[in-house]
Parts: sequence; structure tokens; C-alpha cells
Amino acid sequence: MSLTLHFASELLTKVSPWKEKIHEKCKSICHPKDTFGRTLLHTHDKSRTDLEQVPKIFMKPDFALDDPLTFNAVLPWSHFNTASGKGNRDAASSKLLQEKLSHYLDIVEVNIAHQISLRSEAFFHAMASQHELQDYLKKTSQAVKMLRDKIGQIDKVMCEGSLKVLSLSLSRNNCIKAYNKLKLMATVHQTQPTVQLLLSTSEFVGALDLIATTQEVLQQELQGIHSFRHLGSQLCELEKLIDKMMIAEFSSYCHNDLSRTLEEECQILEEERLISLVFGLLKQRKLNFFEIYGDEIIITAKNIIKQCIVNVVSQTEEIDTDIVVKLADQMRMLNFPQWFELLKSIFSNFIVFLKRIKGTLNVIRRMVLLVLDKNQRSKEVGDISVQTNSAKKSSIDTEVAYLTHEGMFISDAFSEGDLPSTVADSVSQRNLYPDSQPSSSDSVSEAECTTDSSSSKEQTSSSVTLGGIEIMIGEDIKLSELELGRLANNIRELLYSASDICHDRSVKFLMARAKDGFLEKLNSTEFVALSRLMETFILDTEQICGRKSMSLRGALQSQANRFVNRFHEERKTKLSLLLDNERWKQADVPAEFQDLVDSISDGKIALPEKKAGAPEERKPTDFLIVDGQKYAVVGTVLLLIRIILEYCQCVDNIPSIVTDMLTRLSDLLKYFNSRSCQLVLGAGALQVVGLKTITTKNLALSSRCLQLIVYYIPVIRAHFEARLQPKQFSMLRHFDHITKDYHDHIAEISTKLVAIMDTLFDKLLSKYEVKAPVPSMCFRNICKQMAKMHEAIYDLLPEEQTQMLFLRINASYKFHLKRQLAHLNVVNDGGPQNGLVTADVAFYTGNLQSLKGLQILDLNMAEIWEQKR
Repeated sequence: MSLTLHFASELLTKVSPWKEKIHEKCKSICHPKDTFGRTLLHTHDKSRTDLEQVPKIFMKPDFALDDPLTFNAVLPWSHFNTASGKGNRDAASSKLLQEKLSHYLDIVEVNIAHQISLRSEAFFHAMASQHELQDYLKKTSQAVKMLRDKIGQIDKVMCEGSLKVLSLSLSRNNCIKAYNKLKLMATVHQTQPTVQLLLSTSEFVGALDLIATTQEVLQQELQGIHSFRHLGSQLCELEKLIDKMMIAEFSSYCHNDLSRTLEEECQILEEERLISLVFGLLKQRKLNFFEIYGDEIIITAKNIIKQCIVNVVSQTEEIDTDIVVKLADQMRMLNFPQWFELLKSIFSNFIVFLKRIKGTLNVIRRMVLLVLDKNQRSKEVGDISVQTNSAKKSSIDTEVAYLTHEGMFISDAFSEGDLPSTVADSVSQRNLYPDSQPSSSDSVSEAECTTDSSSSKEQTSSSVTLGGIEIMIGEDIKLSELELGRLANNIRELLYSASDICHDRSVKFLMARAKDGFLEKLNSTEFVALSRLMETFILDTEQICGRKSMSLRGALQSQANRFVNRFHEERKTKLSLLLDNERWKQADVPAEFQDLVDSISDGKIALPEKKAGAPEERKPTDFLIVDGQKYAVVGTVLLLIRIILEYCQCVDNIPSIVTDMLTRLSDLLKYFNSRSCQLVLGAGALQVVGLKTITTKNLALSSRCLQLIVYYIPVIRAHFEARLQPKQFSMLRHFDHITKDYHDHIAEISTKLVAIMDTLFDKLLSKYEVKAPVPSMCFRNICKQMAKMHEAIYDLLPEEQTQMLFLRINASYKFHLKRQLAHLNVVNDGGPQNGLVTADVAFYTGNLQSLKGLQILDLNMAEIWEQKR
């Protein structure tokens, strides 16, 4: 700007003298201003008068003789028609027209000449100024040339270097981009060999990632390159081949994992290989891969049973495999201990088998859940980033506008106060240092020229550690949360299915052995051992898999029902035989039965363990001691107690049969009660056993045996109640009915004892006569029979029961004596007869109270006398 002002001032200085010289010359030529004005006014009026003589048509702006109307108006040819005789006149008219037009021309020329004369001074002044302008332009051109030279020097010194740096920087960046593009092409060119190398080491995930990355690069970075036009389709075919290879590899892994020897530890086979396979299958959306594992489970479960049978049969010398060809027939030839060991081996192998399956499926399920968790986190991060981006949108737009602004100064796009601080600082630095070199940030580094796909891969992947193995989870596993959740549930269901498969195969093995009725022929000890083994296996599988499998439990229940029927029938038959051969005499109590009773302590029922070594020589006892009380029992009741304990113990060993056992035990107790009633009270033992008569001792012993069973009924009830479900408590009413029946039976026996004495009293006292001697024979016989009764029952019944029984007998005695005295008209009047009766009664009272345990018995003999009214 300053250079331009300097040039203008210099130019004005040179031109000013020349301009003044011309102006003076013009002043000498031109007339004075006032005279020139008056002359000009006069001439203008005259010229206007002359010009008015010229027709208006010639003054029109659009005057043109080529227009027919204008031509006819200027030259009326109708006046020049030579056909008539007016030729001379027409010639004169044309001549007159010619002179008129010439006159018009002269007027115009005179006016033009006049106008030229009036402006001659200005014309010549312009001509003179033209030379001055040429000189001025020449000097101006020289000044412009000088200015251009200076500007060129300035451009060469200050701008060319910087522009060249920028140009070279741009060329360098283009070269780097071209180099990186070529390097990327070289890398893509090596994709297929690299994929084949990865596949040779079973790196399926790496191969799939490489294919996906290459396809992305082909679509984004190398689109349209002719040499790669077939690479995309080749990679797609290669990806399909990898799918088949992964499925085959997973099938091979499943076979190797499940078919390895069961003696090995339950460690996961090649966990890293499994993880790689599963991630590859998830990446390719092959979500039915778990079905392959399920099919392999079925095959392996069959092979486990087959191999166990082969191992046991090969070690059994009794079986000739050449004669018995079928494996099932060979298995049926095993005795129970051999078959039991075989079943134990199968169950132990199935437990190891299920643990191995659980470990493998847990790894697969954790991987699926990791992908699901990654998807959920990515979704949350995406929502947060959307909110963050919307909050920062205005500031980002401003910065982007600044960075993309071209062709204008920054101040033209934004006011400096509205710029971000970093942008304002950069603007001020550029203004202060216009010659500064571009900063390093303006150049494109090699890292910035890398593909966007690689950076996006790094940003959209995360690593987790599973089983000590670091796993990269990328967002290229495009599975929905619903699909992943369904897959995780299917894998968990596969573990349940594995448990069901093991149970089903075990059931088939049991049914194959049970075809010949082998299981129904087992004794209680063998069946309890079998039941315990099966229950242990069922509980172990439930603990491993977390869900109950009902097939083996149902088979066990079916066999248990058969066992219960046979168990009950055997013991009921045994009890029936014992009762039919029971002579109802007091039996000695062996020490083992006392130990058996002693084992039922605190209401807990448990059979005593047999002591190892030589048994101690302990003599039998007369009574069974139960809770401090003596029970005189018959041999049948001792065995019945053992049978009852066997029922209870069987319930503990086989919990599934508790309801059936309760029903069967109730039936057994009812049978004992009814059959003993028939044999003793009903005198059936006279015909069955051949007893001569049913004595009071038989009756008292039967009553005491019933009391012993009643004592244990609450204990039995509590034992079953603890093992029943709450909804099954209604079955306990059977014990209430049994207790009532037993009490009724005991009461009937007591009534029978009283009835025996009542008959005796009626027979003896009906012949009683009040006469000497005293005591009379009648009372002597009565006292003798009372002593026999006491002798028969005292050692059998408790003292309080004996006292209650004799009180009832005494009441019967008083009733018959009172009736006989009334019949004899003997009254309490102090007379001789009254004295004889009183002496007999005193004899009776003394004898009765002299008996053991009856000393404090209140006989109340005054009731024999009629009360006076």
C-alpha cells in the first residue's frame, strides 16, 4: 500500500508542469468567456430556425430508407409517372425535390460545420492531451514494471520457499499415502497364504478375523482396484470352507474329550482350542454346535456301559464268552456281588463323565455370557456417547467450521471472541509470525495414513481372561441378546440332558438285569445296598447338574414297590407262622434282643451294629427291660419288634418307599392284634397249637405283649412322621386307629380276667350258707383261687395294673356276696349270722391283703350290706 502511494505522488510531480503548459496555450486560443457565450447563444437560435425547415422524418432515430413507408414518404414516386403526358411537369417536380433535398443537406452541413467550429477548441485541446496521456502512460508503465520487479523479488525471497515447502509436504504426504496403499495391497495380497497358515495350526478365529478385515479393507480402502476384483469372492468361499472345518474340528474335539479314559482327572481338554473353536462358531453364527456335543454324549454313554460290562465279564472265569455271545446274556450270568460291583463301576464312571461334561459346558457357557455382557456394555457405552456428542455438538461444529474454512480469513468466518481458546491462540500466532514454518502437526505422519479399519478394530474390541487365557472379544460377533440368552439356556439344558441320558442308560441296564426276576429275588440287605447305591448316584448327579432326573428314581421306585410287597409278604408270613406255633408262655429274653431294645433310645430307631470278634457269653433274662419297666413277653413279640425295626430301617435306607412301608407296617400290626386276639381271647390256640386251655397267665402275657407294642407305636409314628411330606401326614391316622384297637384288646383281656373270677364267684357264692365253721369252705376256695390268680399275673403285669385288676375282681366279689346275703336275708344287725359273715369277710380281706402288692388295697367291704332306707 505504501509503495502504491509513493508511485502515485512521484507520477503527479512529473505530470503537473506539462499540464500547466497546455492549459496556458488553451487560454490564448479561446475567446473570453462572456463573448463566447453570447456568440454561442446567437448562433444556436439561428441554427434552430434553419433546422426547423428540415422535415421531422429525417430527425427520427429510426430513420431508414430501406423501410418502404419511409422511402415513399421521402421520394413520392407517384409524381414521376412517365406514362401520361405530364412528363415535363414531372421532371420539374423531381428537380424541385432534388433541390429541396439539397437544401436540407446544406442546412444540416452548415449546422454540423457550425457545431464543429464551436467545439474546435475542445477538439484540439483533446488532441494535445492525447500526447500528454501517452507520455503519462509510458511513465506509468515504467513505474508498474519497477513495482512488479520489486514484488517479484519479494515473492522470490518471502513466498516461493514457503510455498515450495508446502508443495513438497503435500507431495510427501501423497507419496506416503501411495506407499501405505501399496503396502496395504501387498498385505492384502498375502491374505490367502496367511489364512492357510493359520488354518494349518487350527487358528480359526484368527483366520476369520483376517478374512473379515481384508474384506473390509477391500470395500473401504481398495475398492475398484482391478487386481483384487476376484479376491472378495475367493475369501467368501474360503470362509465357507472354514465353517465346515470348524464344525468337523469341534466334532473331533467332542469325541476326543468324551472318549478319553475316565481314570484321568476331570480337567478340560485343550481349553484354548475349545475357546478358539467356540468363538469361531459364534462369529459365524453356527449356534447349533451344542447339538454335536449332545449326540456325542449319547454315543459315549452307551460305550461306557458296554466297556464296563466287558471289563467285568472278562475278569469272571465262570462265564464262557465263546458259548454266551451276547453281552446282555453274559451280564445276566453275574451273581449279585459281581453285578453290584459292575453297577458301582458304571455309576462312578458316569459321575466322572458328568463332571467332565459340566466343566466343558461351563467354559462354553461362560464364553457365551462374556459375549452377551460385551454386547450389553457396548450398548450402554453407545447410549452414553450419544448423550455426550449431543452435549458437545456446538463446540465441535465451531472447531470443524474453523478447520474446514478455506479461501477467507478466520475473522471473516468468526469473530475472535467467539472462537475457542485454542483456535484463537493459533490465529494470533499466525498473525504475529506470518513467516513461521508449518508445525509438525500440519504434516501427515505415517501413522495417520494407516487404514481406518485397523483403528476401528482397536477401538471396538476388548480383552478378557478366561481360565488363564486372554481372549479378544470384538464387535464383529453380531448376535442379538435374545440369541445369546437362548444359546446359554440351551447349553445349560444340555447338561440336564446329559444327566437324563446317564439315568436312562442306567434304567435300561437295570431292566435288562431284571428280566429274569433277578431284582425281585434280592434279600433286604442286598436291595438296601442297591437302593443306597442308586440314591447316592441320583444325589450326586443332582448336585453336579442342579436338577432332578426322574427316570432312574422312577425305576428305583418301581423296583422298591416290588421289594416292599415281597418284603411285607415274607415278614407277614413269618409272623403268621410264629403266631400259629406260639404257645403263649413267657420266653427268655436273649441279650441281643435287649440290645436291640436299648438301641431305641430318645425316640430314635436304629438297628444295633454287630460287634466284631467273639461274642460275649451273656445269659438270657426273664424280662425285657424297656425304659425301666419289665415286660414279660413271648418269643413272637421279640421277633415282631425286630421286624418292626426292619421296617423302620428300610424306610431310612429307601426314603422313596416310606408311604408304602407305613401302610404295610400298619397292616402287620393290625394282623398281629387280630391274630393274637383270635388265638388267645378266641381260644384259637387250642386247635392250632394244641393247648388244653387258655389260662389267666396266657391272657396276662398276651396283654403285656400288646402293651409293649403300644409303647413303641408313638416312637414308630414319630419315625415315619419325620420322613413324610407334610401333605402325607394324614396317613399317620393309621397309628391312631391301631393304638385304639390295641387298647381295646388290652381292655378286653382285663375284662376276660375279671369275667373268669366273676364266673367263679357266681358258682361258689351261690352255694354259700351262713353257718359254722368259720371261715367257711366257700371263702376258703375263693381265697385259694384269688391267690392262684395273683400268682399267675403278678410277675407278668405291673403292680398298679395288678391292683386295678384286683379292685375290679373285688367289686365283682362284693356284688355276688351282696346278692347272696340278700337272698339269705342276712343283714348287718349284729346277730349271729351277721357275725359269721363278718368273720368270713375278715378272712377274705386278710388273705387278699396278704398278697404281694395288695397290702394297701382299699376293699371297702361295708358295701356288701344293704343300706337301710
